[in-house]
Amino acid sequence: MARTPRLENKVAIITGGASGLGLVAAMRFAEEGAQVIIADIVDDATADAAVDAVSRAGADAGGEGSFARCDVTDAASVEAAVAHAMESFGALHVLHNNAGVMIGDDDDPVSTPIETYERTMDVNVKGVLLGCRFAIPAMEATIAAGGGGCSIINVASFVAHMGAATPQIAYTASKGAVLAMTREIAVIYARRGIRANSLCPGPVLTPLLERFLSDEARRQRRLVHIPMGRFGEAIEIANGALFLASDESSWMTGQSLIIDGGITAAYTTPE
Repeated sequence: MARTPRLENKVAIITGGASGLGLVAAMRFAEEGAQVIIADIVDDATADAAVDAVSRAGADAGGEGSFARCDVTDAASVEAAVAHAMESFGALHVLHNNAGVMIGDDDDPVSTPIETYERTMDVNVKGVLLGCRFAIPAMEATIAAGGGGCSIINVASFVAHMGAATPQIAYTASKGAVLAMTREIAVIYARRGIRANSLCPGPVLTPLLERFLSDEARRQRRLVHIPMGRFGEAIEIANGALFLASDESSWMTGQSLIIDGGITAAYTTPE
């Protein structure tokens, strides 16, 4: 007997979905039958490549990708991406607020440029707020039309739960804000059929992290604190997002799913 895809007949928006963790999640969602709107600001060639990759991933399960040009810091742009989902597929079941920035000169409170702080908060916090602002009415319309429950997945980070002596003060503050915002949204909409959870990855081997940790000493400074002794893989985070998007997590809201190789559980690590 054939297995039913876990996101069959679901429509999902993934911000920052054209590369990195977002693209892997988009492909994973499509593999499980979702119609995936890749909301990103990339050039046409990158957008086309992402749509092709997502559609190929979903070919056997009926999933496919489409692209909506979207700057998550611009309200009209985010509103248009949600409208694209509703006009193209008539529903919206999942919002995966994945887009985010990690800026190289983000350091301690004394030395971090205010411009870096403002840009980080603009993308990482305002971007999540705008996604929710426009997706929630679309989700309520979907539920009213008999489309079942909906799920919001906001990407925070393990640094929202703990401090570090290798600081990124703006990034850490932004992810703490996402965590708090997600809990609030979850409580507001819990009885309206919309769930909201935070996805909190540890350090994952993406091009963004590779650039940030290009120096071997910086890599080892962090690896020593990971009980499993390695950085994460994008597919491991995508599988967590898939769980939160699916009905398998139907009684889970306002929570933080931490996928970090054991970092937040550790006081000392194996030698």
